[in-house]
Amino acid sequence: MPNDNSSSKGYTYTGSGTNSQGNHYCSREGDNGGSGYHYSNTNGSYYYQNTNGSTYYNSGSGYSQYTSPGGQSSKSTGK
Repeated sequence: MPNDNSSSKGYTYTGSGTNSQGNHYCSREGDNGGSGYHYSNTNGSYYYQNTNGSTYYNSGSGYSQYTSPGGQSSKSTGK
């Protein structure tokens, strides 16, 4: 990931790497003071923790779940 220090996106990348299982991660700090990160896994799944407190998970095989900053969840099992 490029090290983009502009605030036009609302966040700044603070680090990235790959763990021993080959899964990629990237962390960022939001202009609102929140922090976030995402993982992209070798099995096709990925997970986002956004700087506003929301989360998103996708299994890579049809299941996904989004949780809003207020804690409301929505799930999808479609393709």
